[in-house]
Amino acid sequence: MANTAALVLAAATPIRLDKLSTTKVRKNATQYSLNCYASSFSSTETATEPTIQKFSYRRASPSLRWPHLKLTENDTSPQTQFPNDPSPSIEVFEDVDGVEKSLPFDSLGLGEETQTLESFDSNDETLQVLDKPSRTKAKKMTKLALKRAKDWRQRVQFVTDRILRLQPDGFVADVLDNRSVQMTPTDFCFVVKWVGQSNWLRALEVYEWLNLRHWYSPNARMLATILSVLGKANQEALAVEIFTRAEPAIGNTVQVYNAMMGVYARNGRFSKVQEMLDLMRERGCEPDLVSFNTLINARVKSGSMPTGSSIELLNEVRRSGLRPDVITYNTLISACSRGSTFEEALEVYEDMESHKCQPDIWTYNAMISVCGQFGMAMEAERLFKELGSKGFFPDVVTYNALLYAFSREGNVVKVKEICEEMVEAGFGRDEMTYNTIIHMYGKQGQHDLALQVYRDMKSSGRIPDAITYTVLINSLGKADKITEAANCMSEMLAAGVKPTLRTFSALICGYAKAGMRFEAEETFHCMLRSGIKPDHLAYSVMLDIFLRSKDTKKAMGLYQEMVHHGFKLEEDLCQAMLNLLMKENKEEDVERVMKNMELCGMSPKVICSLLVKGECYDRATAMLKLAATQGHEPESDSLLSILSSYSSSGRHTEAHALLDFLREHASGSHNLLTEAAIIMLCKDHKLDAAMEEYKKAKEFGVFNGSGTVYESLIQCCEEAGLLAEGSQLYSDMKFCGVEPSHKIFRSLVTIYCKLGFPETAHYLVDLAESLGFFFDDFSVYVGLIEAYGKLKLLKRAESLVGRLRLKHSMVNRNVWNALIHAYAANGAYEQARAIFNIMMRDGPSPTVDSINGLLQALVTDGRLDELYVVIQELQDMDFKISKSSILLMLDAFARAGNIFEVKKIYHGMKAAGYFPTMHLYRSMIGLFSRRKRVRDVESMVSEMEEAGFKPDLQVFNSLLKLYTAIEDFRKTAEVYLQMQASGHKPDEDTYNTLILMYCRDRRPEEGLSLLREMKKQGMDLKLDTYKSLISACGKQQLWEQAEELFEGLRLKGLKLDRSLYHIMMKIHRNSGSHLKAENVPVMMKEAGLEPTLATMHLLMVSYGSAGQPMQAEKVLNNLKTSGLNLSTLPYSSVIDAYLKNRDYKLGIEKLLEMRKDGMEPDHRIWTCFIRAASLSLLTSEAMVLLHSLRDTGFDLPIRLLTEKAESLVAEVDHFLEQLVPLEDNAAFNFVNALEDLLWAFERRATASWLFQLAIKRHVYRHDVFRVSEKDWGADFRKLSPGAALVGLTLWLDHMQDASLQGSPESSKSVVLITGTAEYNMVSLNKTLKAFLWEMGSPFLPCRTRTGLLVAKGHSLRMWLKDSPFCLDLELKDAPFLPESNSMQLSEGCFMRSCLVPVFKEIHERLGHVRPKKFARLALLSDEKRDKVIQADLEGRKEKLEKLKKRGGFVRPTKKMKSGKRKFIRKVILPDHNNVRLEERVLR
Repeated sequence: MANTAALVLAAATPIRLDKLSTTKVRKNATQYSLNCYASSFSSTETATEPTIQKFSYRRASPSLRWPHLKLTENDTSPQTQFPNDPSPSIEVFEDVDGVEKSLPFDSLGLGEETQTLESFDSNDETLQVLDKPSRTKAKKMTKLALKRAKDWRQRVQFVTDRILRLQPDGFVADVLDNRSVQMTPTDFCFVVKWVGQSNWLRALEVYEWLNLRHWYSPNARMLATILSVLGKANQEALAVEIFTRAEPAIGNTVQVYNAMMGVYARNGRFSKVQEMLDLMRERGCEPDLVSFNTLINARVKSGSMPTGSSIELLNEVRRSGLRPDVITYNTLISACSRGSTFEEALEVYEDMESHKCQPDIWTYNAMISVCGQFGMAMEAERLFKELGSKGFFPDVVTYNALLYAFSREGNVVKVKEICEEMVEAGFGRDEMTYNTIIHMYGKQGQHDLALQVYRDMKSSGRIPDAITYTVLINSLGKADKITEAANCMSEMLAAGVKPTLRTFSALICGYAKAGMRFEAEETFHCMLRSGIKPDHLAYSVMLDIFLRSKDTKKAMGLYQEMVHHGFKLEEDLCQAMLNLLMKENKEEDVERVMKNMELCGMSPKVICSLLVKGECYDRATAMLKLAATQGHEPESDSLLSILSSYSSSGRHTEAHALLDFLREHASGSHNLLTEAAIIMLCKDHKLDAAMEEYKKAKEFGVFNGSGTVYESLIQCCEEAGLLAEGSQLYSDMKFCGVEPSHKIFRSLVTIYCKLGFPETAHYLVDLAESLGFFFDDFSVYVGLIEAYGKLKLLKRAESLVGRLRLKHSMVNRNVWNALIHAYAANGAYEQARAIFNIMMRDGPSPTVDSINGLLQALVTDGRLDELYVVIQELQDMDFKISKSSILLMLDAFARAGNIFEVKKIYHGMKAAGYFPTMHLYRSMIGLFSRRKRVRDVESMVSEMEEAGFKPDLQVFNSLLKLYTAIEDFRKTAEVYLQMQASGHKPDEDTYNTLILMYCRDRRPEEGLSLLREMKKQGMDLKLDTYKSLISACGKQQLWEQAEELFEGLRLKGLKLDRSLYHIMMKIHRNSGSHLKAENVPVMMKEAGLEPTLATMHLLMVSYGSAGQPMQAEKVLNNLKTSGLNLSTLPYSSVIDAYLKNRDYKLGIEKLLEMRKDGMEPDHRIWTCFIRAASLSLLTSEAMVLLHSLRDTGFDLPIRLLTEKAESLVAEVDHFLEQLVPLEDNAAFNFVNALEDLLWAFERRATASWLFQLAIKRHVYRHDVFRVSEKDWGADFRKLSPGAALVGLTLWLDHMQDASLQGSPESSKSVVLITGTAEYNMVSLNKTLKAFLWEMGSPFLPCRTRTGLLVAKGHSLRMWLKDSPFCLDLELKDAPFLPESNSMQLSEGCFMRSCLVPVFKEIHERLGHVRPKKFARLALLSDEKRDKVIQADLEGRKEKLEKLKKRGGFVRPTKKMKSGKRKFIRKVILPDHNNVRLEERVLR
């Protein structure tokens, strides 16, 4: 026993720490930042570090928890006069941020001592005194008298105090042998317990002394007591020894087993606790509720509590015939904050209430803590307010839990309010309160406030603990305040608080970030001297420091130590070490590192890659050959780097030998040979052949490319002007993960500037500079500024020039001129003039280009009157005004319509010998034409022809407008014939002018003929031209044609004004169609031109969308009482509102009510019910809705679902023919709803022929997709989600056929227009994206415009040919209706029901991912998907850390704001020489 105690004392001897010295931070601080606080207090720390002083939570006492209640401590031992008074220890929790929680397990009623010792029967007096009674001593009390004595506390306290007063070399036998007081066996149990609260060694000595003296029969109570004491002291080995040697009769009691389980539970050894529970059952000892509570406690502390295990533990307790108590529930609720979910904690709480287990204050404390852990501060505050209404008083734990909840959100104001309320309630701020506030300020970067709180904590008498100092050191180190962090460490040591592993790691990381290598090394050695073993993080940080400082000797020593302790080195550190060793020619060390990499299980392929990055090319070649012989395919980057090294060093023979070896041993080496061929073709300027080889290699799907290959291809594309191909190559390069070189960067910047994407080009410049690539040639920056000027992004252009001025003593003249023109494009004359003055002052001097930029700025800003003033100023400064400047002024006045100034400048130019360009002739002719200056126009045309210029299309259009405006129709026809003779094809302006001429000449028949020709060419009229044409038809009594035009406009969905409706009313009145005339106001109301019934309809629709159908019904009732003639429109609004709210019964009732009012259902009502059926969750619900329609006489939808589709084609066609002419887009909305229904219930072949039938009947546009027109584009706007999915499948099928047949060919980019609007709560854009993402398609959102999905033509063709998702695109009907809806509406997205949880999981955890990645994840099982996502997240984190180690982050690409650029669709106009004019036009 003495030996055991000596060993324990030796183990418990504190280790003295050397005081850390603080030195001044070096200037060249390393940009090395590691987040070493996230895992600063892990549960495994206790196994690797010596036992440290526990955090004493003085507020566990009731009198301190509720000071305002004036409670007494009847159940606790009185305080002694000694320091280190025993007080219940708090169990420190921590979340992912490293902040301790405010709910101790003991405070939740889980103290092992309470559950083991006091669970014994209080009348346990079976212990017998073995010594004989002495006549010389006082007469002993009887057992009954002793039990009834009121002074047992005094007796126990007296003996306890005497034992604790002993000197370290004293013996407890001196006290116990004295027998100063009469003690019972129960009293001795309490002596062991009370002594153990202050000194477990003394308690063990008492226990051993009692055993040696044999003063009483061994009993289970004493054994349970000493086990509990040893468990609290973390002396598991001693507890196991005592338990093992105990007699079976004594040990085989439930209390002893519970005590031993408590020892294991304190260290979170759940498996041991489970074994002990099984041992109990084997020995016939039935576990009680304390046993299961201890088991649950161990499971919680083990840190391995998966989601859903709380309810399983409760069920296990109940299966044992026990009823969980409040302690059980409190433990599980508190445990939910460690890895479960808030929903699971709520489920446990609801289970507690449902089983009539009354919650207590600990329950509320646990729930508030869980709310805080999961960021639900408002819910925590609600529970805080609720506990008062339940008759509980909040204690200090409650306040700390609520404080933590708001501090986690960074709500400083609320934290202060809670602190003030806490103080007003009689609670002072304790250590936990201060730690929480310090951590909050540290996370927010408010380090001064954190330090101030720390000082307040010390001044208030609170003792900072290891958590306090670690939080401060970590936050200060991250903020580059390393001096303050070192001072905190010094204060920590001075206060006697022992640093933990995470404390040292935080300080080492701070030193590393500040570049203070010596201090970091000293701290690391101090940690070793303290007996703390470094973890992987500490080793990695120190190794990185040695590698950066190029200290090879220390780096190798530390590396060998890491390997010895079983730590595996990251690949980036391996690479850095190999680089350093190769530079210093440490061949033996390189071999040693290689062997260690092999021993660590790295494959030859990975080792080869690391050797290549470490520039060990010869060893990499050997390893590459070894990998090939083992069946590994060589990596493209590694092989091409080796070949490039051999080529640059002239070792061509060895390069060819390596390739020959790979041809024999690697089956995929032909791809790498292809890359080499591509590089050679590019060097020979054979771009077409190189691109052909590249495309062939890509078709195999295994071509990864290399930097050299892409560098050669991109440079050739730039030289040949193939910009789109160069951009595509860059996209391919990024997809393959190839890092650009300096030459690639230069070529890409030029390409993107020419394409009009300066942000991308600027990003590439910044990226190149961050990687060490600099552009001394100013042409790159000039191109950037010019591109910014075109897009009017002046701030970015200014920023770029400012950076250049800081880098260079004098900026190139072209840069200044480019900036002036950028200002000119935005009309910023003052800024342009300021740049001009800078050039005059600092140089270089301005040029003609600079002057033209100033003039252009005034022109753009509309300040033409100041042009002459600026010209005069420039002439006074001895600048000569060039011809280009004069032409610029003339063009500006021409566009402004100032005929006088135009003529003056024009004649001045002629006098000076200058003549206008073709552009100025266009401007002047257009100006004179608008002002109806016929002679000036004809004169200008003659001069233009004499100067050798021929009229172009714009000039001809100006002449047509001129003669049409003056109603000289003969000249108009002559100009048109001249235009045709010169080979110009008319555009929309030409057609609009000619039709306007026919209208004014009262010949609308020719105008209609020209309109039909115009539509054949894909062009349409302006709305004003339509008005003129309709009016002309009315005047010539062409009633049907006018009505057809009007109906055509309405069907197009154009917004018509009142004037057009007035024209139609006049036409109907003149034609005698009074009913039609009376119907026009109704159409106006439906168009929303008057706030009458249409307004009421919109109001009802808004109520329905808001889920308030009762309000919509009130509006309908008001309309009924108003006496207006109602249609089904208001009824449909009310019914649709109920159906959207899933009140199907009320919707059907309103349908019957409408029929009672004499209103028969029409297409609006049918559409409402069909749409509701398509969104119903169950097939039975949908059938109820469709049966209600059948009962009203409309059975087509239910027949489409239940009968064979082929028999219904003719009937549906006839029905659509009746719906097409109806108003409100009746057929369109009806077909949309029907398509949704058929798609949702897997009648997709039926949906397919219905879609094609709708196109045939012009319900849908005939150009929904245009594969046959070589456009391959599609426009699904305004279609319902079901219709869009049908159309998308058909479109993909057509494109697949075209891809396989090779005709028609696709464009370089295929555009799918989805739009951004939502119809009936469904976003078409989200729906189509979800469908395409599930298939892994190459479609991606357009970067410049929302509502567009774009795919590269080549990628799309390859996907259609090779993707398994495209093997069978045929739409088929399911043999039977599914039991539930196959589709589900989730957040505006109409997607497959089984895909909804997968879609949410991927987007919530990974954000937006590319289609191929989404498709791969969606196909995985839940378990595999979780592992893949977790690996992806860890990879991102690792990449982030690598970026930090490299010295900074890559600046992210900024998204272009929407609306800055227009999407222009290219339209190929057919030949239209068939347009002829009658001979009477020429008369």
